[in-house]
Amino acid sequence: QTGTQQNQRAATPANAATPAPTIMSGASDNEGDDDGTVYVKLISAEGHEIYLEKHIATTGSETMKAMLEGQFRESERNEIRFPDIAGHILEKVVRYLHYKVRYSKTTGRIPEFPIEPEIALELLVASNYLNC
Repeated sequence: QTGTQQNQRAATPANAATPAPTIMSGASDNEGDDDGTVYVKLISAEGHEIYLEKHIATTGSETMKAMLEGQFRESERNEIRFPDIAGHILEKVVRYLHYKVRYSKTTGRIPEFPIEPEIALELLVASNYLNC
């Protein structure tokens, strides 16, 4: 994998045993794909880029919704930088946003979202900031 491919990730839907996000080969923009899906580029403190469907970002996080739908630079570029959120934490937040959207209207039993104890505090701080 090239350095660009390693830093460009697309989040996959989350469940209790979610695989790691997949690399988007050749993903150079966030305008959308063949089916019209618009992506948002999330950039971690280390510069890792994770592509997330815009509707999941705006549905799952009030902070991202405000940034992407308000009069902010992020809404023009569909790109949000998180200088205080590490890549592995941002990736876990993205997995949670998929989980949240997937199970938001479920009436049955919802599987537990796994959180490793060693990242719990960082994840709490990030989720509090993102209001998700």
